[in-house]
Amino acid sequence: MSQKRTTNLSDNPSMPSSNTPKTKQLRVWDILVRVTHWTVATGIIANLLFTEDGGELHEYVGYTVVGLVVIRLLWGLVGSRYARFSDFFPTLARIKHHLSDLSARRTDEQHLGHNPLAAIMVLSLWAVIIGLGTTGYLMESGILGNKDLLEEVHELLANSLYLLVPLHIIAAIVMSYWERENLIKSMITGNKTVTDKPSTMK
Repeated sequence: MSQKRTTNLSDNPSMPSSNTPKTKQLRVWDILVRVTHWTVATGIIANLLFTEDGGELHEYVGYTVVGLVVIRLLWGLVGSRYARFSDFFPTLARIKHHLSDLSARRTDEQHLGHNPLAAIMVLSLWAVIIGLGTTGYLMESGILGNKDLLEEVHELLANSLYLLVPLHIIAAIVMSYWERENLIKSMITGNKTVTDKPSTMK
């Protein structure tokens, strides 16, 4: 008499458990965000390390970077969901919520775009870049007479990038580990991995 063997799915490690959270890829960063991000990063590194201060190439790269930041700022008003300031502007309530999730090592899916701490860094970088472009233009145009002061401010802003840029990179690496999400890769592909929560609709 033959016996049929019943297989318990929960005992088979190769079969997914019904309790295992499902994940999906969500498009977070649109093409304009990604292109401006990496082009601005390339321009900053070029002007900090390779171009000659005050040279024609240095100016060209600088103004290009400023122009891209201006485009990104405008996109923050009218762009896709996660590109908008309304989604990531670092209010006190958002910062508190994010720190709470960090302390519990939960994925902060409320801030799939820039989280509040990243937003502070991004806004700081944009402010420095705009400041560099403004002081650079004023130095070359001679609109303001005190060129020495402008040069000092320009140099101070440029030197601040030697702190902000490495801090930005280190934070991205650390947060990638902490949140179990490759943030650098997501800024290349545009996608992030999120939990696919079951629908509560009947």
